[in-house]
Amino acid sequence: MLVTEIIRKKRDGDILSKEELEFIVNGYVKGEIPDYQMSAFLMAIYFRGMSKEELVELTMLMAKSGKMVDLSSIEGIKVDKHSSGGIADTTTLVLIPLAASCGVKVAKMSGRGLSHTGGTIDKLESIPGFKTELSEDEFVQAVNKVGAAIVGQSESLVPADKKIYALRDVTCTVESIPLIASSIMSKKIAAGSDKIILDVKFGKGAFMKEYEKAKELANTMVEIGTLAGRETVAYVTDMNQPLGLMIGNALEVIEAIEVLKGKGHEDLKNLCIEFASEMMIMAGVEKEKKLAQERAIESIEKGFALEKFREIIKNQGGNPEIVDNYSLLPQAKYTYELKCDDDMYIKDIDALKLGLCALKLGAGRQRKEDKIDYAVGIQLFGKIGDKIARNMPFAKIYANDEKRLEEAISDVKTAFEFSREPVPKRKVIFAKITKDDVFEF
Repeated sequence: MLVTEIIRKKRDGDILSKEELEFIVNGYVKGEIPDYQMSAFLMAIYFRGMSKEELVELTMLMAKSGKMVDLSSIEGIKVDKHSSGGIADTTTLVLIPLAASCGVKVAKMSGRGLSHTGGTIDKLESIPGFKTELSEDEFVQAVNKVGAAIVGQSESLVPADKKIYALRDVTCTVESIPLIASSIMSKKIAAGSDKIILDVKFGKGAFMKEYEKAKELANTMVEIGTLAGRETVAYVTDMNQPLGLMIGNALEVIEAIEVLKGKGHEDLKNLCIEFASEMMIMAGVEKEKKLAQERAIESIEKGFALEKFREIIKNQGGNPEIVDNYSLLPQAKYTYELKCDDDMYIKDIDALKLGLCALKLGAGRQRKEDKIDYAVGIQLFGKIGDKIARNMPFAKIYANDEKRLEEAISDVKTAFEFSREPVPKRKVIFAKITKDDVFEF
């Protein structure tokens, strides 16, 4: 089989066989196919796309290129959740204990921060003692013991994706929907769960800027999951403004706890209730959506979800006392409040600007080797449509460096736009996609 012939076929828009895809993917992982030929192949996919069958084959080849996690010794249906990334996206920290407290088994493998978006593992590592690196046996035991565990992705998981993604990053093929979809779904399938729920974000603070493109990506991933034998449901949600009110690692842990205590912003809480109820239906814990939603709300109101978060923290070596004492989390040396000169409504918040500002403060990595500052970040006191009274803060900056604090003050000011007139609030969920239908809200 010739690599050049496979590249030519895809360049001309032909459908590749399973054997041809296997030859090129496995050959590249083994180092038998050079970067320049794989680059040409990826660019051909970028312009020509892939059929459903090709996409499933590519995804499964990538998933099987490394170790496949075996979760069969965990009783019940395991449901995994993935977010495409955003600002103040604290969903996982709320959702996992919430779903687990309602009887869903959740074996969650998460990533670190990428560019301006935060990573769940970085957030959890702000909790003193919390272990995010567990062996497969420890991971399974943790889920069997308390119903949920959240760990970092193993290095042995989907090596094909790691190698292909690094090449896409330097060959302008990152934005290809077939390549994004196969990258995400290969990791989800290799992680071993039976069913998958996806949160595909769009807008200024997301990697997908346009709603229609995000919907196309969500639909493609649902098709891949379905054809690969994993029931998959996707939501398309708004990231034109931050989802929650906290941006930063320890700050987002605090916000997650506040939501689990029944407080926090309604947008974040309601999205987590929607996802948890969907996970209950997928896991067979509840049959009706309304009952599942009521169960999720009750779990928060009665403190079951909060108690489950305590259990998860303790089970993974962390200090559960942080739930009641936030001073046990990393603390910033400097804080600064930005206030309104008059009564104003928030007209717009640039999520990307705030994400980049948090990154510059040290909440994320600008280079792979950078160390994260868990204490720094930004707190918001409202979202689009909310009223901020005169002399009241609309944002608060947490920093450990005076120079970075000064830069952040300027950045945060330019990220907000105000109006004297009332402004309509933005909805969060725009669409839900299943194998049978697309529901737009």
